[in-house]
Amino acid sequence: MFASVALRRAALAATVLAASFVVEPAAHVAMAASEVVAVVNKTPITNTDVAKRAAFLRLQRKGGNLPKIARDELVDEALKREEIARVRMSVSTEDVDRSFARFAASNKMTAEQMTKVLDQAGVTAEHFKAFIAVQMSWPRLVNARYGSGKISSEELVKRMMENKEKPVTTEYFLQQIIFVVPDSKRAAILNKRKAEAEKSRSSFPGCDQSKEFAKTMLDVSVRSLGRVMKQELPEEWKPLVEKASPNGTTGTRVTERGVEFIAICKQRQVSDDTAAEVVFRAEDIGKEKQSGENPNEVKYLEELRKKAQIVFP
Repeated sequence: MFASVALRRAALAATVLAASFVVEPAAHVAMAASEVVAVVNKTPITNTDVAKRAAFLRLQRKGGNLPKIARDELVDEALKREEIARVRMSVSTEDVDRSFARFAASNKMTAEQMTKVLDQAGVTAEHFKAFIAVQMSWPRLVNARYGSGKISSEELVKRMMENKEKPVTTEYFLQQIIFVVPDSKRAAILNKRKAEAEKSRSSFPGCDQSKEFAKTMLDVSVRSLGRVMKQELPEEWKPLVEKASPNGTTGTRVTERGVEFIAICKQRQVSDDTAAEVVFRAEDIGKEKQSGENPNEVKYLEELRKKAQIVFP
């Protein structure tokens, strides 16, 4: 099923830089002998760590006092990493490696090529993967502590009264049709599978008969996504779903599973309490994106800072 808005934010946290991260081979950055520049609860941060993060910031085309920005980021990450370890909510090494590989692919590189570029730029793959691990794990902690953004009944009633009427949104009932492409055969059969998926859309019989339809083809699966509000649609699927006709199908997309399209089983306009909560939560997330901060994340990190021992030698 499509992830909830809050969980999608966590999943996307590690790859959000894809649009702004500019990968360009650079001359190898020489590292001076390591010196401790900060200690966070007995965890040292060295000038070597700072140099790697500053190199990472340069790849993102960030400006300002990069060494200071880098040091401050690493202090915050040390606090987050310690808390992640304390509550045992770290993502797995496999999750990080997969995210790293997806990021490399988004820049038209293999994981090995990305590793080489990061090494040449003075960042190193190890440093970037450590960054990814925190970016993927931290939102889980925040959601576990403060909830996934669900609005209380009292707050919901208050906002509807302020709004004077319940918000209206589009409700979809969807199915996901997947033409499976194994990783081992991806290069050889991906184009063929894409052609098969595109051709099948014209003869798709509708959601009631979709599973029988899938049985007539090789390695095709059907997943029911159930009720999905417009605001809950993943960004990569949203324009395709909105463009599709009712009871029709979307265009195809190549994903890590293979080639997929979405079938629109039913859609309608709704204005119930569930729809209102989804709309209001989407508005809140929009405000967070504009400010660049999740209030709960800021609150959590500030609490960790107050309890921590942070020393700058």
